[in-house]
Amino acid sequence: MDDESRKTALRMIPYGLYVLCTKDGDKVNAAAINWVTQASFAPPLVAMGIKRDTDTFENLKNGAPFALSILGTGQKDTAFAFFKPTDHADGTINGHRYESAANGAPLLVDAPAWVEGQVTDIVERGDHAVVIGEVTEAGVRRESPVLTLAECGVFYGG
Repeated sequence: MDDESRKTALRMIPYGLYVLCTKDGDKVNAAAINWVTQASFAPPLVAMGIKRDTDTFENLKNGAPFALSILGTGQKDTAFAFFKPTDHADGTINGHRYESAANGAPLLVDAPAWVEGQVTDIVERGDHAVVIGEVTEAGVRRESPVLTLAECGVFYGG
């Protein structure tokens, strides 16, 4: 396989940017992720590619609920704040206000929309795991096109 063709082809898949938050007991973690897709209507499922060597993945593996904050166009600074380790203090995560989702996971207040859920399946193969979660709640604060990697001028794929 030609590496450049593979990279180019895989990078042509449109990728949004999201903030995935988990809470396992007192252990709160949040990470920017971009490999997300709806995987089923009934039950509603999302599939997420999660880096395996992260605390967020460890929380999910331990059965922690999740909240996926869907970022809107123009929220590049929010996304980039979650490219680093989680700093959880005084009602903020990495400097951004959050509230508790119905399942207890943190949910970014400024995100236009979100889904929350529970992990149903994990496929551990490669440097990322495919995590399947059943959506148990969702909300929309305002409609917005999703923030994309293309808008941010970065690549994470290929």
